[in-house]
Amino acid sequence: MISVRGLTKRYGGVRAVDDLTFDVVPGKVTGFLGPNGAGRSTTMRVVMGLDRPTAGTATVGGRRYDEIAAPLREVGALLDADAMHPGRTGRAHLRLAALSNGIPRTRVDDVIDQVGLGPAARRRVKGYSLGMRQRLGIAAALLGDPRVLLFDEPMNGLDLDGVRWIRELLRGFAAEGRAVLVSSHLMSEVQMIADRVVVIGRGRLIADADVDDVLRGLGGPRVRVRTTCASDLERALADHAAVERTGPDELEVTGLDTAAVGDAAHAAGVPLHHLAEVEHSLERAYLSLTAGSADHQGRPTAASAGDGR
Repeated sequence: MISVRGLTKRYGGVRAVDDLTFDVVPGKVTGFLGPNGAGRSTTMRVVMGLDRPTAGTATVGGRRYDEIAAPLREVGALLDADAMHPGRTGRAHLRLAALSNGIPRTRVDDVIDQVGLGPAARRRVKGYSLGMRQRLGIAAALLGDPRVLLFDEPMNGLDLDGVRWIRELLRGFAAEGRAVLVSSHLMSEVQMIADRVVVIGRGRLIADADVDDVLRGLGGPRVRVRTTCASDLERALADHAAVERTGPDELEVTGLDTAAVGDAAHAAGVPLHHLAEVEHSLERAYLSLTAGSADHQGRPTAASAGDGR
């Protein structure tokens, strides 16, 4: 288990992490979310002993990373796919890591096969694509068959087949009882693989809950409806639900199901061209939770600001 307690990390006058507390428990995938600059990478670096905390603790199995004699046997991590010597082959990179932690060389072949690196393991890392470096980094994280795993943006550079593979890999680790922490900006993928999410903003905890609980926080049913008489339907629904105009001929209705919206449209004599329930998304919940926590925000163009895209 990863246990973070009252963690604070300052860089000069900047407080990157501010009194942060959460756990990553065995048997679950925990999604670690937050805007750029929220402190996710800093937190993971402290867990891995790459940065020292200003205050508080970050431990794995009750110990700091630097107190673990053979760390690859207890915790595996991929924090930076570029953190490997470009002149070495993938196999040499893994053999050195295995040697440093007393791991049998036979394990190198096992993880090369597990991540699908295959013959590419004999090539020098400088010739690898980003996706291949990701696979090599994951192989290194798995060398010691650890019970705790940390991944920072593990899907970067992977093709569709690779994304599906890592999705199944992470879920499989949790099913085996391992504790898995995944930091990512891909909300749709996190929603598919995570059991829990920890959301931070400006270094502070915003949410720590099961994904289902976070989605329930979005409220009642949501329905998307298209009609050439959007204004008439908006007036008919105004007293019964929250209605948002998402396009010239499109409304999004919160608080009524599709049957109720259809009945209201029929009663008002409004023709419908599309009527469907909108599944609650982690992206929408995340944006709601982190509103006001992002340090860098752009503006939509005038053409896209009101068209629901």
